[in-house]
Amino acid sequence: MEMNNDAERTGQPRAAGPRHSILDLAPLELECLSVLWPMGEGTVRDIHRALAASRPRAYTTVLTIMDRLEQKGIVARRKVGRAFRYRARLSAEEARLKAVEKIVEGFFDGSTQALAAHLSSQGGASREFVSPSPAPVDVPATPVAELQTQNLDERLL
Repeated sequence: MEMNNDAERTGQPRAAGPRHSILDLAPLELECLSVLWPMGEGTVRDIHRALAASRPRAYTTVLTIMDRLEQKGIVARRKVGRAFRYRARLSAEEARLKAVEKIVEGFFDGSTQALAAHLSSQGGASREFVSPSPAPVDVPATPVAELQTQNLDERLL
């Protein structure tokens, strides 16, 4: 039978930190982590109950996701009675930082200035909330109906 990682082959224990990038997480894995972070530590039942408020999921689905997160090294678990208590191995802030670092390295050749320039040219994270610059005084303003038509044309392209 073939071993899957170097730690298993050498008999060395796994590293204490996460093995996978936060960007490698499936949406439901990230959802479970987002519930776990404010708790600090919780059981599958705690996480399941918190998730049910926004979108009900089967208990066994949450159990499987938490087990996968533990296998990936993203969360740690310890046995308490008959249940496991899970805690994230990295904070939400550390996860955000790692995600942004990976984006900067992968898309912007390690340049945070290039990322900032890109975000600036795109109007930031949500372009719809950026107010347009006022038109210069000596240039007649474009009628609102014409602007709405232009915006619709831009969205269709």
